[in-house]
Amino acid sequence: MILEIANYIGIIAFAISGSMKGIKKGMDLLGILVLGFSTALGGGVIADLLLGKTPPTNLTYLPYPLTALISSLITFTFYKIFANVGKPLLYADAIGLGAFAASGASLAYSIDPSPLLVIMIGSVTAVGGGVIRDLLSNEIPLVLSREFYATAAILGSSIYFILRFEGISNYYDIIISFIVTSLLRIIAMKMNWELPKAIKNK
Repeated sequence: MILEIANYIGIIAFAISGSMKGIKKGMDLLGILVLGFSTALGGGVIADLLLGKTPPTNLTYLPYPLTALISSLITFTFYKIFANVGKPLLYADAIGLGAFAASGASLAYSIDPSPLLVIMIGSVTAVGGGVIRDLLSNEIPLVLSREFYATAAILGSSIYFILRFEGISNYYDIIISFIVTSLLRIIAMKMNWELPKAIKNK
């Protein structure tokens, strides 16, 4: 139940994020809906396809796409309000990141307990939608250029695998992975963590 609630929070937060990006880029209603939908559900769709799970759950379990589309439509209608709720939206985004990383890692482990698979699928589920959003917006994906974002998902997915491999289950593995990923992202925002970059010659 906790993970399901967090999933919906993540879908809503990511849909708003994608929609706001579309508005800033001057897209029309269709473009905004597509960007909001892709940001919220794209990572899960990619993960399902990589795991051979077709059709993807995000396209068949109607509450998920409906939540993404309604959130995008509300953002389009009341975009001036959403433009002024930066911090709450970032916290919701962090919760969604944790939920998607944990659920993706859990799904991957249930199919094949391979460490690389679990970590990759958990990370893709969490950040794939944001990558699609940035590519559709003709930008370098945020997760590849700055901020401690994808790294939090990678670490959270890794923790899920370690816990599950050590026999810690009964949802403790999911909950701990979710909490660690979300907290890492929140701390990173507060501390302005960034991964090192190459120093360019002047």
